[in-house]
Amino acid sequence: MDMREDEFINNEGSDVAETTEERRMSDVIVGRNPVAEVLRSGREIDKLFVAHGAANGSVKALIGKCRDKGIPVKEVSPQKLDFMSGGAVHQGVAVVVAAHKYCSLDDILQYAAERHEPPFIIICDGLEDPHNLGAVIRTAEACGVHGVVIPERRSASLNAVVAKASAGALEYMRVARVTNINAALNKLKENGVWLYAADMDGECWCTTDMTGGCGLVIGSEGRGVSRLVKENCDKTVSLPMSGHINSLNASVAAGVLMYEIARQRGNIKAKN
Repeated sequence: MDMREDEFINNEGSDVAETTEERRMSDVIVGRNPVAEVLRSGREIDKLFVAHGAANGSVKALIGKCRDKGIPVKEVSPQKLDFMSGGAVHQGVAVVVAAHKYCSLDDILQYAAERHEPPFIIICDGLEDPHNLGAVIRTAEACGVHGVVIPERRSASLNAVVAKASAGALEYMRVARVTNINAALNKLKENGVWLYAADMDGECWCTTDMTGGCGLVIGSEGRGVSRLVKENCDKTVSLPMSGHINSLNASVAAGVLMYEIARQRGNIKAKN
């Protein structure tokens, strides 16, 4: 079977160096029949992994089912699958089961409406480190965020590493996985949400009014907020950098900004 570029995510991708801890913690199901059964069961699945050269016959059918369900598919080396499966016979295919069920963007907006609060939503534009995503979810839950949005592709997903890094917060946080971040941003705008991109060369974080419906966009660890996403935002907000380095860890920057938004929403006055 001919593999087009868009049929897989980055082929090896950012998690090619997955640690032993991550492999042990992830709920990995291997083998063609077990994978077919878990797909049939309707259980939440993070991703399908297929070994190079194995996408034929029954594996081709599994790929088709995953596409129909919107489940990301990634082509990896047989050695990577050997590592993930811990020595079990994988027959060229494996799935990682999500540690938490995803919701829809509508679910997040509905939750905010039920609480009679303007939406407070975090949008992660390509966070690939599961520890960072887990840390963002942990802080988001503490700050009263209604939900987190992540893209289907080129992003950490809700695996067991994210669950552990969130320190339990994932159990209480609504997370929507969307196929197109910009389409999600447009929908948020239609629902009265103002969008703020966290990036350099923006307005000062503590002088920007973020009291209404608020969507905070956090960019990827290496690239930051993508150009199209930034153009789709209403404002860019920045943190002052007084040292020799010019950036912060994504989850640290997100935490500072989330607490500023929470302060403003709670009408907590800063001491002059």
